Amino acid sequence: MTASSSSTANVLSLVASDMREVDAVIARRLDSGVPLVGEVSRYIISAGGKRLRPALLLLVCGALGYQGTQRFNLAAVVEFIHTATLLHDDVVDESTLRRGRATANESFGNPASVLVGDFLYSRAFQMMLDAGQMRIMEILADATNVIAEGEVLQLMNMHDASLDESGYLRVIRSKTAKLFEASARLGAVLAGADSSVEQACASYGQALGTAFQVIDDVLDYDGDAGEMGKNLGDDLREGKATLPLIAAMQRATTPQSDIIRNAIETGGAAQLDQIVSIVKQTGALEVARDAAAAEAQRAIDAARLLPDNSYSRGLLQLAAQLLQRRS
Repeated sequence: MTASSSSTANVLSLVASDMREVDAVIARRLDSGVPLVGEVSRYIISAGGKRLRPALLLLVCGALGYQGTQRFNLAAVVEFIHTATLLHDDVVDESTLRRGRATANESFGNPASVLVGDFLYSRAFQMMLDAGQMRIMEILADATNVIAEGEVLQLMNMHDASLDESGYLRVIRSKTAKLFEASARLGAVLAGADSSVEQACASYGQALGTAFQVIDDVLDYDGDAGEMGKNLGDDLREGKATLPLIAAMQRATTPQSDIIRNAIETGGAAQLDQIVSIVKQTGALEVARDAAAAEAQRAIDAARLLPDNSYSRGLLQLAAQLLQRRS
């Protein structure tokens, strides 16, 4: 275990008992009269992962003093929405490996993955009704819509080597950061926080989610495949112009830039080793890490507006340690 993963475990231990309650809700609400639905859902959910989105909701609830049982229900909702996006993502990206094992689409086929993803979305919306608050429905309906737009935007940007940093950030703030933002905002709404605190929580979630994705994209060129549980260079094979590649093309020589551009446009990873070398030589990884650091600082600034307790300090630690993430 790395120092970063150990620190994350320390923060998540604050909500470990709450997460067991969330797991019980997940197990109960995955029940379906169609066996394949439960089988596919459990396959991907049981694969592990840090479950940062539901944990974020629970940490915000803790920081703001909310102890009601709806936090378990909505944390499960957030995890269902996230899992649905993973199922659909892996089909679109034709991925074969996630969290160190075969993706659901690789194991069960594309049709089952898409349809079970649809089931998880619809089950999540059924569960939202339990909270009995239109504001919660509004937040989650808006989030799922923005995430879907981000997915389409990313599809449109595939194999586009002209994508700049602002276009890249627009995609990840929609596709990844929006659910982080919604998770944190939901915690504030459950706690009955005023609008300024709610906005601080939302800002924290958006910044944390953005930093998380930027670091994830860095690790595609500077990570350990065994630790990450996915194939290095997958983004390049899918024709994604992520920040490390964008920064490298801006700083590379013309021949080097042409190599990266061609790989993005063709989705070719034959020159992956050379491209990784260019990305590292040009300082592009440092540029991307600096962008993540700026987002992490934005999250820290927002978290400092919350009451000082072990949960809010956990939120601060979660943002700070992202910069040491290696898997």
